[in-house]
Amino acid sequence: MQCSWKAVLLLALASIAIQYTAIRTFTTKSFHSCPVPPNPMNCSLNQEIESGDRLCDENPTVAYNTSKKTHVLILATTRSGSSFVGQLFNQHFDVFYLFEPLYHVQYTLIPKLTQTKGSTDRRIMLGAGRDLLRSLYDCDLYFLENYIKPQPVNHTTDRLFRRGASKALCSPPVCETLAASADIPLEEGDCVKKCGTLNLTLATESCKDHGHVAIKTVRVPEVNDLRALVEDPRLNLKIIQLVRDPRGILASRSETFRDTYRLWRIWDGTGRKPYNLDVTQLTTVCEDFLNSVSTGLNRPPWLKGKYMLVRYEDLARNPLKKTEEMYEFLGIPMDSNVERWIQNNTRGDRSAAKHKYGTVRNSAATAEKWRFRLSFEIVAFTQNACQQVLVQLGYKLVSSEEELKNLSISLVEERDFLPFW
Repeated sequence: MQCSWKAVLLLALASIAIQYTAIRTFTTKSFHSCPVPPNPMNCSLNQEIESGDRLCDENPTVAYNTSKKTHVLILATTRSGSSFVGQLFNQHFDVFYLFEPLYHVQYTLIPKLTQTKGSTDRRIMLGAGRDLLRSLYDCDLYFLENYIKPQPVNHTTDRLFRRGASKALCSPPVCETLAASADIPLEEGDCVKKCGTLNLTLATESCKDHGHVAIKTVRVPEVNDLRALVEDPRLNLKIIQLVRDPRGILASRSETFRDTYRLWRIWDGTGRKPYNLDVTQLTTVCEDFLNSVSTGLNRPPWLKGKYMLVRYEDLARNPLKKTEEMYEFLGIPMDSNVERWIQNNTRGDRSAAKHKYGTVRNSAATAEKWRFRLSFEIVAFTQNACQQVLVQLGYKLVSSEEELKNLSISLVEERDFLPFW
């Protein structure tokens, strides 16, 4: 009877020990990304469509973000000032920043997507993009190898898109050719020349050593497309949606992408609208803005404390104040490197910029420059096509050429787009 009592006691103690171990393992488990298929180029299109979220749903173990990392996503569109905003986080000593990693998803999958329908294209792209974002926020840069062409060898590549836009990827220890004490940042064009090929193992370790991860993308149309990531307990994702006056976006794109927007420039120069003008180059921006901003301003519970809307014009007029507000929203202390960078890059001569995506500018003047680049006829057309979102975002309409060119008249209403908690 005594032996039986001892056996029961030992079993009870063993059971408690096992439960304690299980609880400790669960609560201290590091953040892991979802299981992923091997190289997506070897998967069928149906597998790619479903790989993004279904694999997470089927994974029986739910891991939580027990680290202190904040995962920042700058959601924007082309020529809205997103490169500038990205640098506001790239300059922070404790932020690991990546510039447009979804570029690789887009250009790897495009040849396969030409054989599918538009809605399927979108599902494939978004599913693959969400997979990649999850992995990158987990500092798993090896996942990028599925999309970089040619395939990296021994986890090294010289094909990462705009590597030079990331300070962490152009500094020691990732840049092995620079001394560890080097504190002068490399110009973007000098990064690849001086640092050589990118070692993704060193980049992964650098990411893990930083307290936060920030990613900029212009390849996600709407905030709704990110809901699965926002609700993922393994992430502490916060979205900064950057918007800009569509009239300014059109003017900037016409100047930067001269071939693509050639017909708009012909209209601007001749006063005659080409019959084959692709108006979706404008209307798609307005529709995406309208859908995404409407979602954010309706304050759905899943975006509570997760979404901040920023107008480029507000940032251009008060860069330091607006940057402080963004860092406050993220819960990250803003360091002196960021403030110094703002001082050096918001009062500069734009002609000194070496790259079409450069960030040296007189920010307030840049925000207004479109008013002299577009003809009133194109502005009126844009206002008619995008009136709903212009009003929603507080951009004033003009009714004459004189009003358009008169810079003493502000076309930006005073609005406070505050995060909700």
